[in-house]
Amino acid sequence: MARADHPAAGLPSALPVEAEEFLTWLAVERGRSGNTLAAYRRDLGAFWAWAGETRHVRALDAVGEPDLVAYVAHLRALGRAPASVARATVAVRSLFRFLAVEGVAVVDPGADVPVPPVPKGLPKALTEDEVARLLDAVAGDDAVARRDRAILEVLYGTGVRVSELVGLSLRDVDLEAGLLRVLGKGGKERVVPLGRMARGALVAWLGPEGRGAMAPAQWARRHDADAVFLNQRGGRLGRQGAWGVVRRHALAVGLADRLTPHVLRHSCATHMLDHGADIRAVQELLGHANIGTTQVYTRVSTERLRAAYLAAHPRARVP
Repeated sequence: MARADHPAAGLPSALPVEAEEFLTWLAVERGRSGNTLAAYRRDLGAFWAWAGETRHVRALDAVGEPDLVAYVAHLRALGRAPASVARATVAVRSLFRFLAVEGVAVVDPGADVPVPPVPKGLPKALTEDEVARLLDAVAGDDAVARRDRAILEVLYGTGVRVSELVGLSLRDVDLEAGLLRVLGKGGKERVVPLGRMARGALVAWLGPEGRGAMAPAQWARRHDADAVFLNQRGGRLGRQGAWGVVRRHALAVGLADRLTPHVLRHSCATHMLDHGADIRAVQELLGHANIGTTQVYTRVSTERLRAAYLAAHPRARVP
């Protein structure tokens, strides 16, 4: 159910057929992932509901540039994060660019609507001590504890995205070689190494007292039978389930306000660079298409180095 302050609150989310054709084009022609398509659908549905309620628009070809400018201002007025406003703007602009190219619309009303800038904040990595405290907090040796320990160790130990983690299948894990095959953004495949602790946690989880104890007598779906990580109903663990695992253990160690699966990915990259890893190796590990995406972590490491220097060097400290 939509929140009262949501632009789609109380309104149907059905999209016009032209918007559905755009989403199909994104999937078939551009190869966008299911998660990306779901995000586009949410953003377009919110815009369409708002346009109908506040601008009384009933057809996409009736949308003009003032409508799009007003919608961006509306999102900002709701207090949405800059990244959320920018993402929604890109989704709506992309739709109208598609309609103009396909000849559905005479003009592209979003052509001159700028995408709001997103401030480049530094990743909020945990300290190594905080990570150790989190990983040590998983108590017990039952199936759930083994699974949770493996999830946390793999997220931090490999830097994989949460979507990549829950998408892992048994055939993607080579415990003998210590390798994971990961399907990343845009369907790009990469192989990442498993460190000693992550590998040990996976060995414990994939044994008969871990995954074997959680597996159902009969699989509800064939896709679940090959999943590395299972929920307590015996199905493939989803993104929300993995988030729940991270949040539960973050609460236990007082890190709930800072910790997400993506923070563990940030922490993996930052700590590797802190210890002298080559930036190209970190880029390959994380699956970044652009080295510039990885370079943001070098700024974090430089700041840490500066703080350590100012705190420790006798000629740097302020008297």
